[in-house]
Amino acid sequence: MSGLVLSRRKLAAQFEPHADYGFFGPDSVTWKVWSYPTSYILGFARSVTIEHLDPNLAAAVIQSGGVKYRPHTRYGRTLRYFGMVMFGATEPTAKAADVLVKVHSKAIGHDPVTGGEYDANQPSSQLWIHMTAWHSILYCYEKFGPGRLSQAEEEQFWAECARAAELQTIDPETVPRTRAAVIEYFEEWRPRLAVSEGAQDMVDFILSLEVALPPDMPKWQKLALKPVLAVLRRGIIATYPRYMRKMFDLKQGRVIDALVVLPNKIGHAIIHRSPVLTYLMAKLLAPAAFPIVAPVILGIPPVSPITMTPREAQEKYGYAVPNEAHPDLRARQRERVFDEGAAPSDEGLIESQQHIGGMDPATALKAVSA
Repeated sequence: MSGLVLSRRKLAAQFEPHADYGFFGPDSVTWKVWSYPTSYILGFARSVTIEHLDPNLAAAVIQSGGVKYRPHTRYGRTLRYFGMVMFGATEPTAKAADVLVKVHSKAIGHDPVTGGEYDANQPSSQLWIHMTAWHSILYCYEKFGPGRLSQAEEEQFWAECARAAELQTIDPETVPRTRAAVIEYFEEWRPRLAVSEGAQDMVDFILSLEVALPPDMPKWQKLALKPVLAVLRRGIIATYPRYMRKMFDLKQGRVIDALVVLPNKIGHAIIHRSPVLTYLMAKLLAPAAFPIVAPVILGIPPVSPITMTPREAQEKYGYAVPNEAHPDLRARQRERVFDEGAAPSDEGLIESQQHIGGMDPATALKAVSA
């Protein structure tokens, strides 16, 4: 035990404390659920694959090409942003959320599936992303982790989900606040869901799970991890309802669904019991998010033990409510794309690198540590 404590102290000495507890803190259900190891691959991969059932979002992802031509930085930037929302200090997270509105201003265009337009800043699109993430993280926590939350914890979890929505262009009043309301939300979305050949290709690409591994990992290590990734992949598929599997063209029987639960539960429980193992897993799978998550894993107290809501942070640090932010830039982007037929500018994307990570794998970590 003393060796573990010593190792933990040595690891903690490498990190500066956060300025504050951010938007949730150690007493939150968000920290309890999102910090569990099931979040890193199972919950995250489930979320980003289900997102592709929204044809507008799928069009934005496919046409940008980011997931395919720079998968590791796209994965890392997304994980870093989620890490900031859940565990980061208030000021840098409020800034990152503000910049993300600029990034999403260029994710606009024509959807070849519906024939309409897509806009990543549209509140309904942002709510879909938000709900698939929070629901998937909780679903995998309950299926492959400690089990179902208490009623009080669940109510707090969904209240905190609504609080986090204040960092996006979502109207927080539209966020479901109970398990029943969440189920109803996804049922209401079913008639709007569609999957193209391109979306199926993206889901197959993500479910290979190699995107979660460091790009410079030796081939022999990747080969050694293939059986582990296979169990994780089958675990993710086991969480999809039957209608989603049909849409994704994934075939997995009930026997496999049942068999993959125990190894996933055992593996994640072993990691969770050791802060050092959790630290090593986070460092391997989420290097861009690691500086944000590590102080939480290692129990490093912040400079100031306070929390605030995103609205309080936005007011304090001088940022607009996201849905009202950067109207001029968003209007210019729409004019370029829909009126002039030109590509959107990279204005927000370039700025975002110093806040949520670079897009070049060689400099991705340096961009946010400078």
